[in-house]
Amino acid sequence: MSTVSKPADLTAGPIAPALIRLALPLLFGNILQQLYNTVDAVIVGRWAGSDAFAAVGVAGTLMNLFLFLLGGVCAGVAVIFSQQYGARDFAGFRREFFLSCTFGGLFSVALSLLALGLTGPLLRLIQTPAELIPLCVDYLRVIFGGLLVCFAYNLSASSLRSAGDTLAALLALGISIAANVGLDLLFVARFRWGVAGAAWATVVSQTLAAALAAGYLGWRYPQLLFRRADMKMDRDLLGRTIRFAAASALHHCNLYLGKMLVQGAVNTLGTPGINAYTAASRIEGFANSFGDSGAAALSVFVGQNTGAGRPERVRKGYFAAVKLLAGLGVGMAVVMFAGAEFFSKLLLPIGEGLELSYSVDYLRTISLFYVLCFTGNSFAGYFQGIGRLNIPVLGATSHITMRVILSWVLARRLGLRAVAVATGIGWIWVNYFWSLVFRGKVLKQT
Repeated sequence: MSTVSKPADLTAGPIAPALIRLALPLLFGNILQQLYNTVDAVIVGRWAGSDAFAAVGVAGTLMNLFLFLLGGVCAGVAVIFSQQYGARDFAGFRREFFLSCTFGGLFSVALSLLALGLTGPLLRLIQTPAELIPLCVDYLRVIFGGLLVCFAYNLSASSLRSAGDTLAALLALGISIAANVGLDLLFVARFRWGVAGAAWATVVSQTLAAALAAGYLGWRYPQLLFRRADMKMDRDLLGRTIRFAAASALHHCNLYLGKMLVQGAVNTLGTPGINAYTAASRIEGFANSFGDSGAAALSVFVGQNTGAGRPERVRKGYFAAVKLLAGLGVGMAVVMFAGAEFFSKLLLPIGEGLELSYSVDYLRTISLFYVLCFTGNSFAGYFQGIGRLNIPVLGATSHITMRVILSWVLARRLGLRAVAVATGIGWIWVNYFWSLVFRGKVLKQT
């Protein structure tokens, strides 16, 4: 593993190839992350029926709210890691790692207890059909019990990525996904544990990913792991960590809180609408992986160069990234529009009827706006990398507010297509907002 996975100094050399090398493992990692809930949904749909498929879709929306909140915490910490690594401040990196492990672990446990307590009320808030609630609860109790494991993997992966080593976390995730598929088939198809079996498969495989990533980090980068001398309180660094983690978590949490409220509008369409949205949103998630990976790569690149005091390279990196992401956005739009029916049939438990029609309408409508999703990711990655995490939060909050309101207003008239239209309008707005802020920032730098 050490022969193929190397830390990357992103403060020198050609920019576009560096961004691509950094982004590719992140891309595959994001695709593998998407596979967790998608594999659960597909296998449950095949062996446990249509209601179970819909339940995993609804539960996945709530699950992602809490998982991506933890992911947002780690993304905020990763900005500090990247800047410290770029400045070659390894002592500061180790202190940050200790503080993040200690206080992040405590936060994860508290969040797990909160999520378990809120499961029932949240399911009722989004108008989940009564027949699906017991199935959703069975799935979410297991998932929420394993949030500490999710945090452990994300923090280890963030440490590796901040050093430019995106391949190691990918390999750990790939092994865990293979385990997840095997365990899904064992627990759901053979043992007939239903949705709870799919949830147990996810938690066990995530535990494996966390162990592999942490073990590799300790073996390959011992200089980044905290030691006894680093295990002390640093109030200034802790305050900075909390600010960055809270801003990034709020960004991610707002997005998925909005998606949860959008799920409420979808739930008014009944089980066919829920099934269609479950399938379509999983397909969209794979497409989004390309934009999310580009944003994460740009954030690491910008973070290292900000730490190294290279503002002109930061600016050039942004413009290189936006060109790459815009091209990818156009490509993903074409693929989603042309392949909407094929991909929907792959995921739906019954590939015909109203579910298929809803899913195809959604995918073809949202594909018309898709390039804006990718250009928006370039703005988010840039602002995160320079440490201005409040700007992505403001943009995402306004976008998701618009998305929720328009989804509810238009759902009865346009069906599932309403969510796609609302999302597209939100992307138009947030790109406009971030472009205004970005131009002001660049003018100040130059």
